[in-house]
Amino acid sequence: MADEATSASRPEHWSEESEARGGGAGGDEPAARRPAIRGNLAALDLGTNNCRLLIARPDGNRFVIVDAFSRIVRLGEGLSATGRLSNAAIERTISALMVCAEKLRRRRVVLSRSVATEACRQAVNGEEFVARVAAETGIMLDIISAREEARLAVLGCQTLLEEGEGPAMIFDIGGGSTELVLLEGRRDKLRIVDWLSAPLGVVSLAEAVAGHDDSPTARLAAYGEMLRRMREAFAGFAARLPVSGPVRLLGTSGTVTTLASVYLGLPRYDRQAVDGLVVPAQSMRDIAARLSAMSLDERTGLPCIGDERADLVVAGCAILESILDIWPADRLGVADRGIREGILRALLDSASSRQLG
Repeated sequence: MADEATSASRPEHWSEESEARGGGAGGDEPAARRPAIRGNLAALDLGTNNCRLLIARPDGNRFVIVDAFSRIVRLGEGLSATGRLSNAAIERTISALMVCAEKLRRRRVVLSRSVATEACRQAVNGEEFVARVAAETGIMLDIISAREEARLAVLGCQTLLEEGEGPAMIFDIGGGSTELVLLEGRRDKLRIVDWLSAPLGVVSLAEAVAGHDDSPTARLAAYGEMLRRMREAFAGFAARLPVSGPVRLLGTSGTVTTLASVYLGLPRYDRQAVDGLVVPAQSMRDIAARLSAMSLDERTGLPCIGDERADLVVAGCAILESILDIWPADRLGVADRGIREGILRALLDSASSRQLG
């Protein structure tokens, strides 16, 4: 099966370097015209499920990654039921942010941006949490809008979108929300046409359809309910989408990278193998159907899923299938990059503009 997949145009060693091209969603400037920026830049993305940090050194129009950190913190666990970030989730998250703060200090970062997304947007104690983070770690979190979240995700991964002239969609399946962005134009001259932030991600959808019965009948019913909720969440956006012509599709999320790993049969996650992969959409549907029919123990036993993703991957499968329903592309591009890389590109552009000014 894996020999059907192809690789998009991308740096050979993206785990160490990335382009800083922006295109229509973020601007571009040739390397020769960029002033040298001394020091490291950093981007921190605190989502509903994950805390991710990327520290990079600018090198012309490229980045050299010097440090990275990722931890599943489940900040939004229980949020849909209580409307609040729980004490346990806050403690887990601050513990991870302490690690990030130490890396920022050790790497002598000169310019950074730290953002928080859906969990902090929704929680009644979101601002209180942000204040506590600042006091205890020194990290100043910016609770960004859903629109800004979508823009940064596009900016971070658009270079992996397959070339073409027709419409394209980039999506980001998060823990608390799912962003869909409709674009048009060539990869280096993309224009955002429309977008949606649906307030359902892998954590919130899994919690909304939670059940203790793990029988085959119950699993089938739960998956059907997840699909129904996502169809409803996407309905208005789907009605606005173009209905003809070739389409391109690129996904950036733990769901698509996990399913891509299953597709490749990897014994452990390998970013080099997954980032930039292009997979037949039907193969991803087949994997989603297989995972949704498995018991929790069976999913836990699969490489690249394990304990941390076994209870959430089915919700991700339902979201992905719902996206493929409204945007029936034959192929799906897979990106292991997104908001953090978008922040780094924006920081680089901003720093360059100030120096040029």
